[in-house]
Amino acid sequence: MPARRTVPNPHRISVGSIVIDCTNVARMIRFWRAALHYVPRGPIRPDGVILKDPAGRGPNLNLSRSDEGPLAEYRLHLDLYVTDPTRELRRLVRLGATVRDPPRPGTDFVTLADPDGNLFCLIDIDWPRDRPYWKPTWAYGSRKA
Repeated sequence: MPARRTVPNPHRISVGSIVIDCTNVARMIRFWRAALHYVPRGPIRPDGVILKDPAGRGPNLNLSRSDEGPLAEYRLHLDLYVTDPTRELRRLVRLGATVRDPPRPGTDFVTLADPDGNLFCLIDIDWPRDRPYWKPTWAYGSRKA
């Protein structure tokens, strides 16, 4: 009896790449490679690169050259799930990120900008466990009002 072939679901759809427009491609490649521990999927070109998760779990990140800077009103951003938000915050700031919206009581995230000004958030995946991160009076991840 011949082996059964698996027919791919013709209605399957998934995110293949997340595209980030960059004014300084080289700087952005350095930042996002270090931030996510991703590797180039192919050659690095002057107009950009596609970075991939070496473990094959996450979507690709397409860093693409653009003369347009970040928009004042952004409509899309990345949420980076972390288990140690303070350590990751310090590491990402050392890599060139800036804090754009500090943590607020009752939330589980902090908003940062990459070196090109694109926004992304660090999300504490362990919330709502109360942990005093940035301020002793503020429990990071607490759902209390």
